[in-house]
Amino acid sequence: MSSANAIWKKHEFFEKHSIILLIGILIVVAIGGLIEIVPLFYLKSTVEKVEGMRPYTPLELAGRNIYIREGCYLCHSQMIRPMRDEIERYGHFSLAAESMYDHPFQWGSKRTGPDLARVGGKYSDEWHREHLKDPRSVVPTSIMPAYPWLTKPLDTHAVAADLKANQRIGVPYTDEMILKARSDLLTQADPDDAAMDEFQKRYPGALPRDAGPARKQPTELDALVAYLQVLGTMVDFKLYDAKKNLR
Repeated sequence: MSSANAIWKKHEFFEKHSIILLIGILIVVAIGGLIEIVPLFYLKSTVEKVEGMRPYTPLELAGRNIYIREGCYLCHSQMIRPMRDEIERYGHFSLAAESMYDHPFQWGSKRTGPDLARVGGKYSDEWHREHLKDPRSVVPTSIMPAYPWLTKPLDTHAVAADLKANQRIGVPYTDEMILKARSDLLTQADPDDAAMDEFQKRYPGALPRDAGPARKQPTELDALVAYLQVLGTMVDFKLYDAKKNLR
């Protein structure tokens, strides 16, 4: 009984000195945080390698920048949780590898609108254009605001700097990709471009997007649609699940 009282008396010291108690809490939290974080710097990989993942094309990256600029992430998440109701509504649950080249990632938890992690290929390019310019023209009950100003020309000269900035933080863009960023952007916007094969060698699996009359001068709308159309399309989930089941 006396030993228990002695321990309690020591504890009273912390209760009577709030500053010391606060310092103690900070030390404990810091130790716990270091135990969780430090091993991540020594592991060879904290994200599993998944076939099909590649960096965004210049056109897709420009569209992603517009997506962030316009605050689309405030109403749309890009993270399907491994729950039956989510999988049946949106598709395969999200993988960490799908965001490996996202800076910052767009997971989110707020859904005023539907999750967009698997929206790629679900609708046509023209549907997306009309939806962004006037949402109620294709979805009468939509509460999404219109973005008519996205029809202005895209700044194609800034995209090389965007690729270079991403290269510096670990996205595997090569110097050739950066050098040809603007031409690759224009090539993807024009399905008849003679350089399409060369472009697709740099970005395997990237599909051409038809900007129509704006092929030589794509709009911000074209870039945003290119980004939306690639979401959830890089990974073959049937192949992924088959390989996971074999392990």
